[in-house]
Amino acid sequence: MTSTIETHRTAAVDDRPVTLQATEQTPTALWNDSADPHELATAIAEYGAVGATCNPVIAYTCIQQDPEVWVPRIRQLAEEHPTAGESALGWMAVEELSVNAAAQLLPAFQASGGRNGRLSMQTDPRLHRDRDALVEQAVRFSGLAPNVIVKIPATKVGIAAIEEAAYRGVSINATVSFTVAQVVAVGAAIERALDRRAADGLPEQEFGHVVTLMAGRLDDWLKAVVARDHVLIDPGYLEWAGVAAVKNAYRVFQERGFRSRVLVAAFRNALQWSEFQGGDLVVSPPFQWTKDINDNAFPFRPDAIDDEVPAHVIDALRRATPEFARGHDVDGMTIDEFDRFGATVKTLRQFLDADAKLDALVRDIIVPAE
Repeated sequence: MTSTIETHRTAAVDDRPVTLQATEQTPTALWNDSADPHELATAIAEYGAVGATCNPVIAYTCIQQDPEVWVPRIRQLAEEHPTAGESALGWMAVEELSVNAAAQLLPAFQASGGRNGRLSMQTDPRLHRDRDALVEQAVRFSGLAPNVIVKIPATKVGIAAIEEAAYRGVSINATVSFTVAQVVAVGAAIERALDRRAADGLPEQEFGHVVTLMAGRLDDWLKAVVARDHVLIDPGYLEWAGVAAVKNAYRVFQERGFRSRVLVAAFRNALQWSEFQGGDLVVSPPFQWTKDINDNAFPFRPDAIDDEVPAHVIDALRRATPEFARGHDVDGMTIDEFDRFGATVKTLRQFLDADAKLDALVRDIIVPAE
């Protein structure tokens, strides 16, 4: 009898990575918040990842950290394009990095019928004021590989570009997005685009549209605000702000029947993985976060998405700063306010700075200092 019990217990233990278990037990999809080929290969093979992303910060980091590959390649690109400046050459490298990552995800794309297996490419942040330029670049990026999904900022201009690009058949991933008001506005814009396509008899297909809520960056902003305003609050409560916003956004998407999915990014704590299991959404941690979650066998609950954030935590966050309501509530901001929200300004500036750093990196390669 003892032998039988021990055998049963051994058989019941699943020691595979917890993220892989979660992807099999729930509809929640895992993406990798990097296009680094080595990290992505591990995330796909071991951890259950079925998508990945690239942005100016990620691209700059990937290229900077792999000089053996990218220094000779950028020099080769410069020889092949003798009139191209450093910005154009840098974006050629970004495109190449993205297309290579997209190839790694193609099996998941094919297996899911286009719902997953997507590689997110971000439009040039320097175009953030130009709707038509964003649309044209999105259309071009969309043609680089069948499973490319294009990131456009959830600003007033960006949302107009999202609607037009989605109408023109581009798979969308909204970015520079931190609030429920933003993601709901994007979800509605995608619905309008899909309805326009149907009315005009354009082909129906699985676009795999996702709408990012950068949960950790909302947390970062609230932490900065309470520090600036000398407000004392249990610091643990601030770790729940982004979680609460995502859960609220998810509820709205389900209630309104949006055909896009919420995507969670900008990880700052493990709750931003564990609290969303069971939802038909995407979680996209950086590779090191995924590794840490698995190395620690951080637990998850298959129906965690339905659990409410404790009411006393929400109340404390509301009392601490009105910025929480702006981020959490569906009507927290109007579309005219999106561009001046603190997290929007800070993140857009970071992306612009990464573009400038990529330009400088390319400059150092093609015009090395003596």
